[in-house]
Amino acid sequence: MTDYHNPVMLQECIEGLNIKPDGVYVDVTFGGGGHSREILKNLGPKGRLIAFDQDADAQKNLPQDDRLTFIDQNFRYLKNNCRLQGATAVDGILADLGVSSHQFDQAERGFSIRFDAELDMRMDQAGLLTAKEVVNTYSEEQLHRIFGIYGEIKNAKTLANTLVTQRLNKPINTVQDLKTVIAKLIPKGKENKYLAQVFQALRIEVNQELEALKEFLEQTVDVLKPEGRLVIMSYHSLEDRLVKNFIAKGKFHGEVEIDFFGNQIKPLESLTRKAIIASDEEIVQNNRARSAKLRIAVKKNLSKS
Repeated sequence: MTDYHNPVMLQECIEGLNIKPDGVYVDVTFGGGGHSREILKNLGPKGRLIAFDQDADAQKNLPQDDRLTFIDQNFRYLKNNCRLQGATAVDGILADLGVSSHQFDQAERGFSIRFDAELDMRMDQAGLLTAKEVVNTYSEEQLHRIFGIYGEIKNAKTLANTLVTQRLNKPINTVQDLKTVIAKLIPKGKENKYLAQVFQALRIEVNQELEALKEFLEQTVDVLKPEGRLVIMSYHSLEDRLVKNFIAKGKFHGEVEIDFFGNQIKPLESLTRKAIIASDEEIVQNNRARSAKLRIAVKKNLSKS
């Protein structure tokens, strides 16, 4: 399991969930199972854990535990699957967003700039859209939007034009093809950062990560019990902004809505004034923790207000 993915801010996540021994909890990003195993340690015989993961490799990490139910789907289908499992109101939901160390280390998955492989980047191997298809078939306008918004790349327009021009001569099929085509656009001394932004943009598009995150966040309100906990760890500003806004406002854009009496209409209350970040010691042990931001919220108990 540790080779698959080293769980980030493990204790902080567990403390954030405030686990009740007989409670029902959901880990929507099972991965290597690190967080799930720790949740199970804190549950009693009557406790229950529902775990989601769309990556087939994750199932190899499942512990033998009757309290655990595994669902091999994306967390955007949270509400329906919880309802099917008879878990219509849960005590806590945990999400550790982003790509696992295992996925980065599997060269053939095409997630990493370190290896040459086909441009794939699908978290769900049954998905139809790959990074190769995005790079070779999307219009210049579409590519400009993806690299500008999802990658926050300053020369996104030039990058999009370069890809569209180059693919007329030869398809861009592999990681090395892509790196070669865009080599002249990369600022000197910032090669790794620039390529990471390009790959992030393609990965987000291929897996519809931001759309899935929005759908998931909106469903958490219906799935959580009053006073249930929402614990979410994100790894880049686009994710964190969505999480922060949803917790603070109950929506992704605009201001908090007000009812007839002037009360704010928002279902969650933040328990973290600022995002929690990993300790220096953890970052030394696990480089992935460097960019992690943890936010914790509780669903308001309206019957008490």
